[in-house]
This record gives sequence, structure tokens and C-alpha cells, in this order.
Amino acid sequence: MGSAGLYSLVLVLLWAGGGRAGVGYENPACDGKTVIVHLFEWRWTDVALECERFLAHAGYCGVQVSPPNEHLTNPPEYPYPWWQRYQPVSYKLVSRSGSEDEFEDMVRRCNAVGVRIFVDAVVNHMAALGRKGTGSGGTAFDGDAHDFPGVPYTAEHFTPKELCPSHDGNVNNYGDPFNVRNCNLVALTDLYGASDYVRTTVAGYFSKLVDIGVAGFRVDAAKHMWPEDLAAMMDLTNDLNPAQGFPANTRPFFYLEVIDRNDGAVTVQEYYGMGRVTEFRYSQKIAWGVQNPGQLEGVYDPGWGMADPDKAFVFVDNHDNQRGHGGAGDILTHKQPKEYTMGVCFSLAHDYGFMRIMSSYYFDNSDQGPPGSSYGGTDDVPINGDGTCGGGWVCEHRWNAITQMVKFRNAVAGTQIANWFQEGDNVAFSRGDKGFFAMSKYGSFDRTLQTGMPAGTYCELISGCANQVTVNGDGTAQISIHNSDEPIFAICVGCDGNGPTVDPNQPTTTPGPTQPPITSGAHRTVVFVHKQTNPGQDLFIRGGIDSAHRPGCTENADADACAIDIAVSSLGADAHYAKYDAWRVGDTKLDWYGGQGGQGSYMGQAASGSPLAWTTSQVGGAGHQDLNTFGEHYWMIDMEMDCGQTEGGWFELKAFLTNAGSGWEADINQVSSCKGSAGGSKPYASNNHMGKCGFLNVFEFSGSSCQIDVLP
Repeated sequence: MGSAGLYSLVLVLLWAGGGRAGVGYENPACDGKTVIVHLFEWRWTDVALECERFLAHAGYCGVQVSPPNEHLTNPPEYPYPWWQRYQPVSYKLVSRSGSEDEFEDMVRRCNAVGVRIFVDAVVNHMAALGRKGTGSGGTAFDGDAHDFPGVPYTAEHFTPKELCPSHDGNVNNYGDPFNVRNCNLVALTDLYGASDYVRTTVAGYFSKLVDIGVAGFRVDAAKHMWPEDLAAMMDLTNDLNPAQGFPANTRPFFYLEVIDRNDGAVTVQEYYGMGRVTEFRYSQKIAWGVQNPGQLEGVYDPGWGMADPDKAFVFVDNHDNQRGHGGAGDILTHKQPKEYTMGVCFSLAHDYGFMRIMSSYYFDNSDQGPPGSSYGGTDDVPINGDGTCGGGWVCEHRWNAITQMVKFRNAVAGTQIANWFQEGDNVAFSRGDKGFFAMSKYGSFDRTLQTGMPAGTYCELISGCANQVTVNGDGTAQISIHNSDEPIFAICVGCDGNGPTVDPNQPTTTPGPTQPPITSGAHRTVVFVHKQTNPGQDLFIRGGIDSAHRPGCTENADADACAIDIAVSSLGADAHYAKYDAWRVGDTKLDWYGGQGGQGSYMGQAASGSPLAWTTSQVGGAGHQDLNTFGEHYWMIDMEMDCGQTEGGWFELKAFLTNAGSGWEADINQVSSCKGSAGGSKPYASNNHMGKCGFLNVFEFSGSSCQIDVLP
């Protein structure tokens, strides 16, 4: 039986030598570049922008994106966790990251600037037992019944129970390959890869993505798939699309998640000939080596069973092990910025494997979804004025030393390590005659070393070429490091003339013109707050100017220097707006104190601030508003505001939700620059949303994003 035991290295070698598998699956179609970045949980619109404004110029081969397929939504254990993306409901391209149209636009735009898209493909399983409902694209499913009509898959397409040797049907014995590959991984419904229907269906999903312009795939949980089943799926997949700039007859690039830490029956070598394999032991080795640089020379240890250099796919951390999953342990993450920078930079300088850099978001809980996931969506990724990311996004790929070392890696491609030097906590080596790298754990190093490079004057990359290095006729040079935060040194042939120079400390695109604030007179001002509420809940806003910024504020709204005069306008005669109309009567101030004296009530319920009404963009639906071009659950207020009482045309606000505990939304860390046709940057720091008087303002409840548009 195909999935029962034909997993030997003999067959792997047969696949590598015959058929299509093993031919071209290790080629990322990146013109020799060997670094990709995992923009974990980014929206498609933001990935497209990052390709154009940064990644293409920085020399990245491509981007690994989160699974684009329809997925589980809102599990009860934690609101909208990251791992819902790894529980497929169908292969429709509708996910938290965006729509199919947005996905296609991203792929086209990234390919147009030479940055490839690699999809995180979840094809070992579907959503878990105990899960049922509708997915991110609205498709019904039932995990217990193994019923996924959006594909469609039914019970016959999942691994027969009799093939799983465990008593509970789950993977629980990593010493038994039958248990690892024929049972449910943490209760995820295991697809029967030996089925021709499953093989052709998965290949159809791969081929659809390839036809759009995707360059390859990370195969999630490949360790839990029989190699011959996965090889068959790969063989049935289309060649890359020449219309997207790929050479004819080019096979997709595959890299397979095989967690092999010398702790089970399944090894990375079983998947040779099917692309590259993830080398989780490398993460561990790098962490040890940064703590004890004497171990770095042996970071690739074939005696430890590590994948051959031309087969290995390496990383310092990934989205699993930085959360304590998937072969976690003593690894480095962005939470140790100096050590992490050293580990990534050393890896980029080294010649072992194909490299992926992690780009994370901050999290306190290992289940926590991306910024904005509290409402089921994902926030945009704002770029600060210094080139870093805001809004809860870490963006390690934009850190200065890492950015510069990507340039180094491209420049030294094809060379090997030579002139190895290690003394105490200092390490240095050359890459052929193309580059030289050094690292000092404590940031203080001065030594004359053999660089192996041609004589000349070179730009030191990490300093941004502030330091010039002279290589003598005999190849020696004075290597100096005096930087405790970025204790890295790198020079390379042609690096300072290798295309556009990227300065990660500056924005990589010039923002478009913004509409200046309106600072006097009464002007129509509209606010939308996106929040999906429960029955019986209503949304209000409170605001003005925070007392921490403006002196003389009182708790009497009528006399409060922090309050702003408003007149709330009608949204229409429809009965849908009955509450809003009742509460807007007598509301003359945007203030911080709830309902004003004399403000209207609705069926005995007093106002809790300035009222918002639930609206939708759906034409003909109750609550439709032409100004709502965003979707459902956008609560709206339309008002005349005295812009002369604002702070240079800007005002602050927070939403208040009734029948919801404290009611206030969380403190806001609003992005520094709002998108939209009016746009603009907030004039001072605040824990509140900040909008512009006289414009249309759009916010997410407890979210950091902002959009400001000119009113029609």
C-alpha cells in the first residue's frame, strides 16, 4: 500500500532520478539570490507594498506568505489565533490576509519587481475534529464528519482509522513512522495522500497558485506525509507561469517542513530529491554558538544528521519555535535583539543552506493572532519615519545589520568559507575572495586579519559606509568593531555599487501629498469605527483633546476646554437609525464624560457619549451608507465640528461599547502616518485615536490603523 511503508531512502533516490520529482524543485527562480523573508500574517496589500518599496531594492529573493486558503475562524479557546490559518476549510483563496483578487494583485506586483511569492501550503490535513461551522470564506464544514464541501472532501478522502496504530487516532509516538504519518496530528483530520483524488486535488490547488504566478511552496507538516504521496502531488503540479516572468519549463520551488532533531523515526534525508528540507537543528546550533562562539565553526555538523548544505533550508527561528512549538527550545528570537541580530547576520554570512528571515509581530500569548486579530481582521503594517515598523509589527527584516547582510550574501554567492578565525568571543572568516565577515560578542575588537580579498578600499556595510576599510596587497586588513548593539563587521566586492543602496533608517517610498488640516470654522466631519458587536450592544465615541495635552480641562462638558463643539447630523429617515436619532438630540459636545445633561434617550436608555450607528456598504441592506465603502460593522457618526477648537485640525477620540464590561476600548498605539486621500501624521503622542476635523476618518476598535479621506 502506497502510504503504508514505501518510505525508504531507496525510493527517495528513485524519485530523484526519474520522473519530474527532484528535477528543478530546488530552484527558487531568483537569479542566484538565496534569502527569503517570512512576512508572517501580513495582509496581501501590505506584502505588495513591501515588495515594491523595500524588498526588491534590499535584494531579497522572495516572500513566504501565510496560508492563503479558506480557514477556520474564531475558535473559542482564543479569539482569532494565528493557528487558525493552519486549519483549512477549503482551497478557496479567501483568508484573513485578503481576497483572491488582492492575492493575485500582490503576486503580479511582487513578480514585476523581481520578488517571488512562496505559499505556506497546508495539505497534510483539514480542520480538526471537534470543529464545525463556516470558514473565512463562508463555507460550511464539519470536522467530526470529515465533511468539507468547499473542496469537496468527504470521509473517504481521509486516512482510514485502521492504518493508524495509536489508540486514540492521534500522533503520539514519533518513533513509529506509521503513527507519525497515518494518524491525526493534534486532532487535525489527516488527508489520505495515497488516494488519487486527494493527490490530484492538492495538485490542482498548487497549480492554481502557480498559474497565478506563485514561485513555490513551503509544505507544512511534510514530516507527517508519506514522501511518495507528496512527490506524486508535486509531479502533477504545473510548471511556473512564463507570463509572470519565469523561464519556460521551470518547476516550482519546494521546501518541506520536516522537524528532525534526532528524536524520531522520520529523517530529513527521506525527502531528498523533493526540494529542500527544513533544518531545525540549525536554530539550536546558532543559539548555542552566539552564547559560545567557539561552537560556531561546527554549526553544520553532518555527524549530527543535519541536511547536506545543498538540501538544507535554514533559519534562526520560525513562527512555531519562537512560540515554543515545533522543535522549540534554546533558540534566539527578536525578544533578544542583540543576540538575535548576531545569529541572523552570522547565518547570512555563512555558506550553509538556503536562508529564510523571520518577520514577526509582538505577542504575549503563544496563541495570539496578529495586530488587529481581536476583531477577526489584520491591521496594516505602518512604516515609521525611521524605516522601522509600528503598530505591533517587529519587522526584523528591516533591522539595519540584517538588511546590510542580505546585500553581503548576494555578493558572495557561490563562494566558500576560508580564513576562519576564532579567539575568545570573536569570530571572523572570508567568503572566497568576495567578502569578509567578523563578529564580536561584546562589541570591541581590533585585529589585523587575512581577508582573502583583493587590495583596495571597501565600504563597511553595517556602519552604512561610515567606515572605510583598506585591504593591503597581501590581503590583510585592520578589522575593527566598536558597536555594542550591532557588533558586526562586513565588507564585500561590489557591495557599494550593487544597485540601489537601501537605507533602512529612512522610509523607502515618498508618501503622496496629504490634505492639510482644517483649523478654523465648522466643517462636516465623519467618523467610522469598525467593530462587530453582540445583540444589545451599542457604540458611542467620547473625545476632544486629552487633558494631558491641553490645560484647563474640567468635568463639566459645557465649560470644558478639552471638549469640542459639534452638531450631530441625521443619517436618514430609516427606522434603522431610531436609536442614533434619539441620542443625537442635545448632543452638542465631543467630550470625555458620556451623555450630556439634556441629551436624548432611547426607550429609557441614556446616551453614553456621542452616538454611532451600525452601517454597511451593502446596497439595499439596512444601514447602508454611501460613505461606507469598507464593509459591514462600520459604526458611523456624521457631525459638524468646530475645527477651531481642535489641536491644529486634529482631535482625539475613543469608542465606548455598552453592555461590555468597562466599555472603553483599549489604549491605542496609532500608526504615525494615516493612509487615505487626506492622510497625515498625528501631531503629538496619544493613547487615543486621532482624526482630522473636516474629513472622513476610519478606525478599528482597539486597533492601531487609521484612514483619513477627503469628503465628497
